[in-house]
Amino acid sequence: MSTKRSILTASLVALTALTALAGCSRVDRGEEAPPQDKGAAAEIRLGYFPNVTHASALIGVDQGLFAKELGTTKLTTQTFNAGPEAVNALLGESLDATFIGSGPAINAYAKSKGEAVRLIAGATSGGAQLVVKPEIASVTDLKGKVITTPQLGNTQDVALKKWLSDEKLAVGAGPDQVNVTNTENSQSLDLFKKGDVHGAWAPEPWSSRLVLDAGAKVLVDEKTLWEGGKFPTTVLLVRAKFLQEHPQTVEALLRGHLAATDFAVTNAVEAKQIVNKSLKDLTGKALGEPVLDRAFGNIELTLDPQARSFPRLANDAVTAGVAKEAADVAGIADFTLLNKVLSAAGKPTVDPAGMDKK
Repeated sequence: MSTKRSILTASLVALTALTALAGCSRVDRGEEAPPQDKGAAAEIRLGYFPNVTHASALIGVDQGLFAKELGTTKLTTQTFNAGPEAVNALLGESLDATFIGSGPAINAYAKSKGEAVRLIAGATSGGAQLVVKPEIASVTDLKGKVITTPQLGNTQDVALKKWLSDEKLAVGAGPDQVNVTNTENSQSLDLFKKGDVHGAWAPEPWSSRLVLDAGAKVLVDEKTLWEGGKFPTTVLLVRAKFLQEHPQTVEALLRGHLAATDFAVTNAVEAKQIVNKSLKDLTGKALGEPVLDRAFGNIELTLDPQARSFPRLANDAVTAGVAKEAADVAGIADFTLLNKVLSAAGKPTVDPAGMDKK
């Protein structure tokens, strides 16, 4: 019996030692245990912008479509003027998910070395234009003029500077350069009316407001710069850790997003009214019906984020002078839950175009 007891004791000691070794080896290698599924979150903090290009977010919040799918999970919302602000909130972990432009989405992924965020869905394709004073007839007339974008490094800022580079025009304050300034959309409209700026590369509804309320004309519709006229203006981004810890909550958010998008497509008139009411609540001013109609006519609400465009977008940031090198966007996308939601609804799934693998 003593021999058996000795063998058993020795085995237990060895097992304990191996367990301890396994437990400390991860620490010794400087690794952290991957986040585990913790079930539904108590709260999800969602960001979006008061723009027509964020129509699905505006509808989903106003109509309670997100809240309905989230169930007991509390929905807390926050609005932003442009993408870089939302990126800071995400990386600072004061935000869990946000509707955001494709440029800042790439920037957030690159800044965190591919660790902090994941692209989980699209929201809007199209809906951005370079609108200018009527006397500006061609690209060469932009020399010496002041053109605004919503914020340094945001989606429209990159698009404008990349286009100017392609047109062999430099950005700067010289007489043969284009003076690009970063101004909130509402301020750009006021400055344009005063004659202090000569144009803006703006998202909807601001490009439509500049055209219909301030007499601007379209010099470039960004759709013409993309194959098939499709490019991701707005996407849905989530903190990677939140996705790992609360996939059930993220899936519910995506169901709400799909419901909002379907509502907008099947109830176009009502959807415009809801968006307009939300814009009035958030900005203090509703849009005129012609502006609203024009803005909606320039966008496509879709859960497909056009993943194949992301390598080009990363290169565009370099051409625009916003980034020193193209961000490696491999691994930015995780459409597992999106395609699960789409399949359950009997809809076509979304192609990650290789962007789901590092």
